[in-house]
Amino acid sequence: MLTQSLVTVRPITLQDYDCWCLLYGAYAAFYAFSQTQAMREHVWQWLQQSPPVIYALVAVNAEGEILGFLHYRLFARPLAASIGAYVDDLFVVPEARGQGVAQQLIQAVAHIGRENKWSVIRWMTASDNLRARACYDKLAEHTYWQTYEIKL
Repeated sequence: MLTQSLVTVRPITLQDYDCWCLLYGAYAAFYAFSQTQAMREHVWQWLQQSPPVIYALVAVNAEGEILGFLHYRLFARPLAASIGAYVDDLFVVPEARGQGVAQQLIQAVAHIGRENKWSVIRWMTASDNLRARACYDKLAEHTYWQTYEIKL
């Protein structure tokens, strides 16, 4: 658990479900992604199983309100013979943006990575998400790799 100013970053708990659901729905809406409650339930189950398929951190204020979340998962890096982490989702409530919450979430997962000797943390964002990119440019290296996908 990391605390900076009046925001604490900690692993998600069962008690966070209702707020996480609202924020995850808002995150999907931000990217104009059609997401159902059943889909959120499925992701929640991934977070709760042991070991988790994905992990989640939440940023909470002094009153205990969740200001944002970050989902990450581990992956093997065969060429480097190491483990890395991939940040799938990062969301901060609009009223808390620009206050360093996203940076704290990223720094928290980087702290976990250093403790566990991961070799890299990766993520992507939409090219037009300029506010997020301005934040990320301060924290990480923008790589030259291009993203491809096959829709199945």
